[in-house]
Amino acid sequence: MIVKIETYFDGDYWCARGTKDDIFTQGKTYDVLLDNIKEAVSLHFENELESGKSLEVLIMSEMEIAGCN
Repeated sequence: MIVKIETYFDGDYWCARGTKDDIFTQGKTYDVLLDNIKEAVSLHFENELESGKSLEVLIMSEMEIAGCN
């Protein structure tokens, strides 16, 4: 099973939300966010993981690229 997560920076925190699943978490840094994503996904799919299923997490990040004038 693939779990798709979108990440973005809201100005204060890095945030992550599931594209199809009701998952949301945040972290002060991107590294903290990644740890929090693992925890949030594991908790959301706890029953599936306990029954032996495996999960893959696809993380999509928003990025701003400023132009040179």
